[in-house]
Amino acid sequence: MRISPESLRLFISVIEQGSISRAAEANHIAASAISKRIKELELLLHTPLIMRNNRGIKPTPAGRSLINLSRGVLNQLDDIYDQMNDFSHGVKGQVRMVANISAISQFLPKQLRSFLNKHPLVQIHLEEKISSEIIRAVAENEADIGIVSTASDEYPNLSIYPYKTDRLVVITPIGHQLNLKKDVMFVDTLDYAYVGLHTGSAINNQMIKTSLAANIPLNMLIQVTSYEALCSMVESGLGIGLMPIDIARPYIKTARIEAVPLLDKWAHRDLKICTRNSSELLDAAYHLLDHLRTT
Repeated sequence: MRISPESLRLFISVIEQGSISRAAEANHIAASAISKRIKELELLLHTPLIMRNNRGIKPTPAGRSLINLSRGVLNQLDDIYDQMNDFSHGVKGQVRMVANISAISQFLPKQLRSFLNKHPLVQIHLEEKISSEIIRAVAENEADIGIVSTASDEYPNLSIYPYKTDRLVVITPIGHQLNLKKDVMFVDTLDYAYVGLHTGSAINNQMIKTSLAANIPLNMLIQVTSYEALCSMVESGLGIGLMPIDIARPYIKTARIEAVPLLDKWAHRDLKICTRNSSELLDAAYHLLDHLRTT
């Protein structure tokens, strides 16, 4: 049994258009050629696939079943073409990527998974760094793509693209008195001890900058290297902390912590992608850059 994919495509078109003549016009083919292909399918499958009435053409029960089967087969054939097309276009190789903890925790897992599903020949080496180190690594060709929360003017030759946005909240232990507030300014939280991220992180830098501007000391008892550790420390009552709401939400749902919206303008952050000139990127890095910007 040999069923032509083109015959299946034309059969679907006839059913969708409701007539052979309209399908022929849509596919730029003679109506007689479509009729011949459908007749061949019926002979091959030993069953009628279409029926005619005064409203046009409708599928028989066998025809309806064939439509569903055909769409699945044709989608699989398209997937084969897309993946094999990667070979012919050379979408393979390695991409060196550096990103901050917020991008790695919130956005990159799904994006990298979907990218690698499309381009299985690409290897991505991802490393977490703070924003200043990320920009330097990209500028000095230690990395191809970087994701930062704060862009610097120190390297004007870098290309900067919009990426994602996030919003910071104050996380607290369950029952903390800050949770009596609907929202809060950062300076109004400085009476409490903080659990912070590692030195140099964008969030820590902003906390220090704001406390210095207000001339109120920042009491950072503990610093950790991950949001999971930050939540655990806050849950244990060792202090309060700042983190993006999308990362905090699963911990809030399981009643490990609570969160209060932060009113400061800097609590709404625009993450950026930085690269050297895109014309300098190899195919794999160029395709990954495009994927990160469009998904």
